[in-house]
Amino acid sequence: MKTLLAIFVAMSCAAMAAGKRGLQPDDFFSVEVPADPQISPDETMVAFTISAIDRKANRRRSEIWLAPIDGSRQPWPITNAESSTSPRWSPDGQSLAFLSARHDSQTGALQRTQIWILPMTGGEPRKITDFKNGLSAFQWSPDGRQFVCVSRTSPSDNFPAGKERSDVRDYTNPAYKLDGSGFFDDRKAHLWIADLSGKTRPLTSGEQSEEADPQWSPDGKRIAYVVTRAGASLMRNSALYAIAPDGGTPEQLSSPEVNIHDLRWSHDGRFLAYISSEDEVSIPKIFVTDVAAHTHRLASRTVTYPADLEWTEDDRTIDFTASTRGEHPFYRLDLKTSETTTLAEHISIRQINASHAAHAIAYVAGDDTTPGDVFVAGSNGEHARALTHLNTKLLADLELSRMERMPIRASDGQSVEGFFMKPAGFAEGRKYPMILMIHGGPNGMWGPTWNIDARAFAGRGWAVLLINPRGSSGYGQAFQRGVDKEWGGKAYSDLMTGVDTALAKYPWVDPSRLGVCGQSFGGFMTDWIVGQTTRFRAAATLSGISDLISVEGVRDAFYGHSRDFGGDLWENFDLYWKYSPIRNAKNVKTPTIVLHGDADQRVPVEQGEEFFRALSYFHVPTEFVIFPREPHSIRAEPKHTVELMKWQIYWFDRYLEGNEKAVKPNAE
Repeated sequence: MKTLLAIFVAMSCAAMAAGKRGLQPDDFFSVEVPADPQISPDETMVAFTISAIDRKANRRRSEIWLAPIDGSRQPWPITNAESSTSPRWSPDGQSLAFLSARHDSQTGALQRTQIWILPMTGGEPRKITDFKNGLSAFQWSPDGRQFVCVSRTSPSDNFPAGKERSDVRDYTNPAYKLDGSGFFDDRKAHLWIADLSGKTRPLTSGEQSEEADPQWSPDGKRIAYVVTRAGASLMRNSALYAIAPDGGTPEQLSSPEVNIHDLRWSHDGRFLAYISSEDEVSIPKIFVTDVAAHTHRLASRTVTYPADLEWTEDDRTIDFTASTRGEHPFYRLDLKTSETTTLAEHISIRQINASHAAHAIAYVAGDDTTPGDVFVAGSNGEHARALTHLNTKLLADLELSRMERMPIRASDGQSVEGFFMKPAGFAEGRKYPMILMIHGGPNGMWGPTWNIDARAFAGRGWAVLLINPRGSSGYGQAFQRGVDKEWGGKAYSDLMTGVDTALAKYPWVDPSRLGVCGQSFGGFMTDWIVGQTTRFRAAATLSGISDLISVEGVRDAFYGHSRDFGGDLWENFDLYWKYSPIRNAKNVKTPTIVLHGDADQRVPVEQGEEFFRALSYFHVPTEFVIFPREPHSIRAEPKHTVELMKWQIYWFDRYLEGNEKAVKPNAE
């Protein structure tokens, strides 16, 4: 798979040779995104999804496609009109099940998400389930006769028809809301069994727990799953369980652990691999449970932030991806020695799927010049080849320079990394503005991956600097915890040193025209930066915390920032206030635009309001832009994603470039 990088280099060189312009925000509407590749049992076909934006409906639609694994035919869609996701082959390969929320043919109303089955011999898809509240996940039984499903149920589902029911909600659990979902109702996620006729029966129940990630054992005798209990520690709150498909008493396989997910049975059914953390402050790692002995162990201390676990054929090794220095390489872990082997690097791989016999793998891979394509390879990653060539027309029109990895030596000697992107249309002898982009988290990570926001800035003619300061993932536990008790300390110093490094390395960057922006933790750091320095001519803060004290009582993460600040607000009040950006609002001189979603439950919109009002009070040029219905990401609706880019570009055009005639996006 080492040749995969060469494939991407060839693709990007071709695009650059024919490049005509920089990327513009509206290009987002044209980007197609592949996902969820699934190899057929006979290893001849791959099913996957391609999502594209429906501008009229203002949402992303997903279709299921097929491609021969040998590349003998171009991929073709097998669903249309309605959005479909999660393709899953039947064990015999004769059918493909998937999830879809379709419109009623008579009323036109959009129905809940259900399981549909498409016969591979021909014919139309057939709806299998009819869950009142839809379902979120499913898996075939090994014999192909049943599904295990996750559906939300409520005691009120059987409320008598015609009887008036109060819509007032009351809560006793402080975890009563979630960003992207809003305030919880009384529905809980439980496991169900559904047969091919559509008949369903509950497998688990209860008002004090929820179940997720069901995985059928290879012999079909047990279903492993994760239980999350209400009222438990909001960090150490999940445990492994198993239950027989016909019901009975669940068997607890592990004590409560931290955020268990990505369960995978070994082929012999003896072990379960999963991702979890050793404690509340440790980063996620791979664990393996001996199902019969009820023992579990850490598979490797060096593997951090793993994803996409897949057992290899002999059950002695596990393939996975992991966040590493800005990239997501493909690794193999030897369970006996705990040693890892790199199967592919210098790329970003995600969503690995191994065939049932583990002779082939499929995955989505991309880099900084391509949003991604579906690839197939041998079980050791050899002979990788692309099955799709998405976005070729768009990419051929764009000038896409490669991101340059930029080493940074922090003021205390710590090695830090940044990534630098030249502006589109770069010409020697000219001076260019530069935008510093700050990622979220603080455990996020920049890298040479597709970043449409950065590309939009570069397309405007600005250089872009992305830095992974302390607090970022991908550089080890100590580096990630390097911002504990001082969010505005080492991270701020690393970012400013990174800017100095870029100015020294790229003398054509104009130091008098620097901009800064960031979202979530990046928004916090943007707020913090403009209160510490006046070196930036313009700033854009997105979904950022401005007041660490007030946000503790209203965000969805009830445990708050106790992990980050060594204790809760009441134990460390002065420390929380010390690192609250709003404390330094009187020092801000930089024109700053505040952008926030009004449905944000992670960092509620009041945080943006506080900062906007403080800047207004101190007569700093500012605007407050609210995106209706948007959660923390401000990217739920495609039009808002584009407007979010345009508002930042407008602000930088106005104050970084000094264009007093810059037009606001909502006035275009």
